[in-house]
Amino acid sequence: MRILRALIPVVLLLVPAAVGAQEWIEYASRDDLFTVNFPGQPKVEEIQWKTEYGLTIPGHVHRYDTADSHYLVTAVDYSNVQKLHADRVRGCTLYPDQCNNPSEGELRGAMEYAAWQFLKRDAKVTYYAYGNTERIEGRRLQLTNRDGSRTFGEIHMHENRLYIFEATVPKGAPSPELFQQSVGFIDKNGVRVRYNGLYSNGHPPPPRVQY
Repeated sequence: MRILRALIPVVLLLVPAAVGAQEWIEYASRDDLFTVNFPGQPKVEEIQWKTEYGLTIPGHVHRYDTADSHYLVTAVDYSNVQKLHADRVRGCTLYPDQCNNPSEGELRGAMEYAAWQFLKRDAKVTYYAYGNTERIEGRRLQLTNRDGSRTFGEIHMHENRLYIFEATVPKGAPSPELFQQSVGFIDKNGVRVRYNGLYSNGHPPPPRVQY
């Protein structure tokens, strides 16, 4: 059984020539329940995330910047949105359309709303498609920015938590494969999560692979 210790870096043994002598780390957050490779220990910032339907909920950004590249993971816990929306419409006496509880759409559309934050940037979208990691469904995007740099995004929803993995590399640089290919999820015990079938947030989960 593979146990990942929270926020304790493990130096990778193999580093591609593209990053030279720089040592990447395997990073795991026991608070936000994900793991990914970073070029170094990221800083963690608390944020307030505004949802599609106007809620403001807390989240974290785990970020590492180099001189010309940027790597970040945004993690937002949507598990309380049903209660928040119910509280907001409780006692509503307006026309029924204004008293609807949109919590189902909030949860089901969280990935699309996160993707929209990429699509509306001042950049050319060169790729947008469905994808999955560890059999957890998601969305993948690539953008070319005005300065020629490229941004690679990956979005997932797992156990009502929204994850946005994002890397930007300079013009002409190779894609950030160490970051992209290392995306994963852990449970509260630090054990890597992978499913035997496709996981779609909001539906009963398939059996997990046992490590």
